[in-house]
Amino acid sequence: MLVREGTPDAPARRREPDVESRTWIEELRATGVERSGALDRLHDLLLRAARAEAHRRRHLYPEIAGVELDDLCRQAADDAVVAVTAKLDGYRGESRFTTWAYAFAIFEISVKLRRHAWRRGGIPTADDDTTWDRLAERAGTVEAGAGIESAELLGALRRAITEELTARQRQVFVAVALNDIEIDVVADQLSSTRGAIYKVLHDARMKLRRRLEREGHLTQKGAR
Repeated sequence: MLVREGTPDAPARRREPDVESRTWIEELRATGVERSGALDRLHDLLLRAARAEAHRRRHLYPEIAGVELDDLCRQAADDAVVAVTAKLDGYRGESRFTTWAYAFAIFEISVKLRRHAWRRGGIPTADDDTTWDRLAERAGTVEAGAGIESAELLGALRRAITEELTARQRQVFVAVALNDIEIDVVADQLSSTRGAIYKVLHDARMKLRRRLEREGHLTQKGAR
């Protein structure tokens, strides 16, 4: 049976990368000196990306600066290089290679900044404006109509967390679900166990889902 291009069953087509992007891919797949040079250039590129993103987020983490911040940026660049080289086959040419690679550095420094702040300042609370500012910033990056919907859902979620959850459930949900803090870190700081934290998180999610469904923000099948 013939499958028409553009239908759900049609195979995804790769775009032909630009010359610079093809050069990056070829050199990173090479061996010896050629690959080593490409890795060095990639690390420099991703370090600049990590530093730029850290600078953009400086208002969220004013306590992290200087040598401490630069070390986090270098760690982020190191990890981003590993991620990029491991996922070269996933590059589809839909954007410039450098743009695609930048996303890995941005992700890594974002995670490292949050985790570093947690270890220094403890687990964020439901009243921590930094968490909600970050989520609002993320909601504002989507298309206009969806952005409004995301902002409404975010406001409803914040109210539900305050009104529906116990203090313990708020601690765990805000830490794990909203700030990506690792379960082990939360368990250690709350003098609990992984199993207990998972149970608290599950109960919190069920309460929030029921509240958001009642208000029409979610359906039985998930988000609108």
